[in-house]
Amino acid sequence: MPGRYRPVMVTTQLPGSVRRGYALGGVATGSFGTVPGLLLLPYLTDRLGVAAGLAGLVVFLPKAWDVILNPIAGRISDRSTNPGGRRRPFLLRAGLALAISFALLFMGPTSPTGLGAAWVVVLFLACATAYAFFQVPYVAMPAELTDDYDERTRLMSWRVAILALAILVSGGLSPMVRDALGPEWGYRGVGMFVGLLIALGALGAWWGTRAAPMRDVAASTASLGEQLRIVARAKDFRTLLMAYVLQALATAAMLAGVDYVARARMGSPGLSSILFVCFVAPALVVTPLWQRVGHRVGKRTGFLIASLALGGGALATLLGMQLGSTTLAAAVAVVGVGYAGTQMFPLAMLPDVAAVDAARTGENRTGVYTGVWTAAETFGMALGPFAYAGVLAAGGYVSSTDGLAHQPESALTAMGLGFSVLPALLVAVSLLFLLRYRLDAAAVESSVAQEDR
Repeated sequence: MPGRYRPVMVTTQLPGSVRRGYALGGVATGSFGTVPGLLLLPYLTDRLGVAAGLAGLVVFLPKAWDVILNPIAGRISDRSTNPGGRRRPFLLRAGLALAISFALLFMGPTSPTGLGAAWVVVLFLACATAYAFFQVPYVAMPAELTDDYDERTRLMSWRVAILALAILVSGGLSPMVRDALGPEWGYRGVGMFVGLLIALGALGAWWGTRAAPMRDVAASTASLGEQLRIVARAKDFRTLLMAYVLQALATAAMLAGVDYVARARMGSPGLSSILFVCFVAPALVVTPLWQRVGHRVGKRTGFLIASLALGGGALATLLGMQLGSTTLAAAVAVVGVGYAGTQMFPLAMLPDVAAVDAARTGENRTGVYTGVWTAAETFGMALGPFAYAGVLAAGGYVSSTDGLAHQPESALTAMGLGFSVLPALLVAVSLLFLLRYRLDAAAVESSVAQEDR
């Protein structure tokens, strides 16, 4: 058919410079995806004095805005005709806007409480808006970089490794920056530090992919509403998305609980950074191993194994909190091993879904797929702190402006359950969806080959 896109292999193996350049975007996404979930809730409850339930809502609502905005950002990037490329210009412009907005996030007034909370809402909304226009084009790029099933896994393994390093640096050092600078400048220092990391990541991804081969896939002529309905009918996409979002919710709840468990439950503020490192550092070691697992048994089976490690480790932290810091850290390290796999596999599976759709229809809906994906992911990551804040509120958590309020036993119990049992249950439910996913290597390659003929 005239004008119909016919899949063409760009390259079987991407240059190492392109893999590394693309992966640098993980510095921006990892930093923004981690630090608000780790420290924004404590900033609201223990610096501004916002009640736990309301603080959870303040963290949740701006990111929930991305549920609406991300598919729109995907649609806009799909139809972009910028001479600099369909996706890359968004990396630079939106990435720098995100960096500036984040640097200002903690610069607002700390009293009265209402004014401080309002500042956070407005700036966090600006951050979420900029992030949508960075993240969606960024996640859409792999489907246009290569048609090769295994090369996407290699590309994602680089991204996950850099993502893990960025999360480790931003999340591990941010509590130290806060504590070193003291109550007045601690959180402001965190904002400037993380804003700089985001800027470096955005610039690195934009510059590092300047020579990347990109497929010229025809943009869809259907309306956004029609495309969303088509995406909603894609069974494999739905099941993969639900599994990923539930796990994003689980890990976000755990991240939100790290600072509370360390300071109040275990009585050791310094433990916060240690637990965070135990959560993230394993990804630097095990990501290449997960890549080998995926090559041997397939992405879906690898995802299942990683999910079991994630959920089992979360449940084990309940015992770890009873036995002491060392056991708790070991359990969190098991969570980290699973977390690495549950990041790599679904992000390598998403381009498969989009590529099969492009091969079948001849139209590029990659941006819409990734827009829906990142919207749902952002929703899950935002809902995690909100859910954890709800558990704290149910346990009677006492907010303050100095972080020194005495917590009742019920609040301490709630901290532990929100950190362990809640994430484990969410992962268990995610497995029900993942077991229904059917798109393996043979199905992907067969679909593309049939359309090419």
